[in-house]
Amino acid sequence: MTEDTTRQRIADELRADPATASDLSSRVGVPASTVYDHLRHVARSLDGEDEQFLVAPPECKNCGFSAFDDPVNYPSRCPECRNEGIEEAVFKIE
Repeated sequence: MTEDTTRQRIADELRADPATASDLSSRVGVPASTVYDHLRHVARSLDGEDEQFLVAPPECKNCGFSAFDDPVNYPSRCPECRNEGIEEAVFKIE
């Protein structure tokens, strides 16, 4: 019996429920800093016909800005108001 890879476990978690990188880190047992690299790979590996990788982008808690250049990333601060309070992006596979 073979164990699923980290990326397979992340994909399975996202098929079950939407999650942030922090959620996935605790569920799958990998550091949050590596989750984003795994997410990029998971997004590329889906065929786009049967399943889609969906992202609710990060959002500034202060001004509501959500047009970040790379939604599969955790920005350190808002480019609009420079506030560091950023809600994490939420990921899902449907």
